[in-house]
Amino acid sequence: MMGVTQLRGVELSDPRFEHEGLRTVTVRSPSLAGRADLTVWVPPEVAGLRNVPLVILLHGVYGSHWGWALQGGAHRTAARLIRSGDIPPMVLAMPSDGLWRDGSGYVTHGGRDFEAWIVREVPLAVRAATGAVGAGSPQFLAGLSMGGYGALRLGARHPDRFRAVSGLSSATHLDQLHPFLGEDLAEIETEVEDPGVLHAMLRAARLPAVRFDCGTDDSLLAGNRELHRELELRGVAHTYVEHPGGHTWEYWEEHLPETLLFFASHL
Repeated sequence: MMGVTQLRGVELSDPRFEHEGLRTVTVRSPSLAGRADLTVWVPPEVAGLRNVPLVILLHGVYGSHWGWALQGGAHRTAARLIRSGDIPPMVLAMPSDGLWRDGSGYVTHGGRDFEAWIVREVPLAVRAATGAVGAGSPQFLAGLSMGGYGALRLGARHPDRFRAVSGLSSATHLDQLHPFLGEDLAEIETEVEDPGVLHAMLRAARLPAVRFDCGTDDSLLAGNRELHRELELRGVAHTYVEHPGGHTWEYWEEHLPETLLFFASHL
């Protein structure tokens, strides 16, 4: 897997039928030993540009590649911020998590490397979808709920890949996914290195820039507060914010701009 420089079996949506810059991509993933999907948003402002920033957005349990766009309007949020000049042109990649049962956790288990799919193969798939993203593109990683867990953990494990990471309403330890995955989680837990975000961060020689936020009515609030306290105690630089709201698409749509602005500040 380490040597993969391009993907086979790339299928792209026809531009005649694409809408609002959203492009659908299916690729053959060596890490997943099968096909995988992602939605890519390419703003018109990147026309003629190369190595533009790439933001990868990870979905939560039960979700798929279309969630950030068609439930959260992430592309519209980014378009508005680009038009206002608050962020530079960016490409958004919104991959599926590998579609293992109700959620893969973005971790390696069961003979499939869901981590490598996100970290190594998704950027290659985006490069196949648009020439605006290249080997020199700055990369950022964010996610919600299970995807927030994935973003914070994978960012800590691969700081060479991402300039900054952001989690919205994040699970901060794998065991917090038990209410969603139930008995399926037991099949994952025995194989996972660094099941907690804090453990992954403390093991890292260095970290990308880190931020995370959570709603004050969210069931995952206690875990986010605990992660914030532990990072503060250890002097680990990060940004943590709380807002009114729960574990909902309304919250994630409202607060995605903070993540994109944070990423823009690290260009």
